[in-house]
Amino acid sequence: MEHEPRELLQIMARRFGLLNKNCCSIGNNDISLIQSHILYEIARQHQPSMQQVADTLGMDITTFSRQVQTLIKKKLVKKTPLPEDRRVYILSLTVEGTFVTGAIDQMMNDYLEEVFSFMNDFEKETVMRSLKLLNDSMLKSKMCCTPMG
Repeated sequence: MEHEPRELLQIMARRFGLLNKNCCSIGNNDISLIQSHILYEIARQHQPSMQQVADTLGMDITTFSRQVQTLIKKKLVKKTPLPEDRRVYILSLTVEGTFVTGAIDQMMNDYLEEVFSFMNDFEKETVMRSLKLLNDSMLKSKMCCTPMG
């Protein structure tokens, strides 16, 4: 049975839990999907500015700022003014934020390892190549990363 690309992506999003309100609970922290993405990018980038992370995630700065404030209240993220330009804020993970980010990484790695365990090496490589190709093509699209409507 042939599936349309949108149907396959919709099914994958549901199975990946992308429609869930919270992606995970770590200790007393319920972390939303977008908060998980923000934590991941702060950990991945070295002392990024708020604007850098917002741009990476394709979020407007107002929505992004609200999410960062929530993460600050949860004591997962620290926001520090840049000494040379106090209008720019640098983001970093707190000790608790580093722990939560590591726990999310471990959960995701365990999940993906289990999913890939049902594939042989050739199938895994094919999926990885296909995902890279899809990501590269999406980047070239004029419609990428902007709300459709």
